[in-house]
Amino acid sequence: MATEPVSDAEAAATQRLERAVRAAEQALIEFEIAVETFRIEVENFSRLHHQRLGPMYSRLDELDARIAEAVAARTGDPEDVRRAQEARALVLPMPQVEELFFGWLDSEGMPPEAAAMLTEQPVQPPPRVRPSEEARRLYRDLARRAHPDLAEDDAERQRRGEFIVQVNAAYAAGDEARLRELAEEWDAGPTPPERRPSRSEELYARLEWLAARKEMLAAVAAELESSAIGSMIKMAPEDPDRLLEEIAEQLLAQVAEKEARLAELVK
Repeated sequence: MATEPVSDAEAAATQRLERAVRAAEQALIEFEIAVETFRIEVENFSRLHHQRLGPMYSRLDELDARIAEAVAARTGDPEDVRRAQEARALVLPMPQVEELFFGWLDSEGMPPEAAAMLTEQPVQPPPRVRPSEEARRLYRDLARRAHPDLAEDDAERQRRGEFIVQVNAAYAAGDEARLRELAEEWDAGPTPPERRPSRSEELYARLEWLAARKEMLAAVAAELESSAIGSMIKMAPEDPDRLLEEIAEQLLAQVAEKEARLAELVK
């Protein structure tokens, strides 16, 4: 059965749609790379924040409870007693609390490492996960070349998706050597098929899917940026470690102030 000839106008319209789809795909990939990069930065900073500052927050809560208990013991006022009970409830051991504080606080309280940190004793620093510039370059290059959104069929999309999972894991761990291995693996793998001409209906559907995907990513990005950790990173994007140090100094000052207050109460 012979196919109907395609007019020059229809062919030109299809070509314009193809260019629009390709531009939208590339824009979406760049946006997704940016969102994923920021998500990893938020996770890494959140881990460091809890590891380095978690014990100080716990110490402040404990001091608040002791101060409230000392005040209640002095006054005997029912309202002071209630406040003391509420303050103590905040620091009571909880089951499975280790996961919440990344090992710095367990069901029995603070482990020796956390206590040592508060008393300025030597303590093993928390592991740092900060991908190098070369790791960032390798990650972006692999994400652009192997992104699932460039696949034309389900099998190729699945292959690319499984590969990108490995790329994301290596980047999150800051494993530059693994990223190099994955780059070699991709170079040695099957060559992605050339893009075949698509019908206008398929191209329109593709554009709609890309638009919906970008809208979803925009919501993810907005949630990350509005989170407490995301907001902190935006305050010092070039030197987040310095921000942690400043917060630690403030918390240590608060600890010293509350310890002095408690000492006055229990004289």
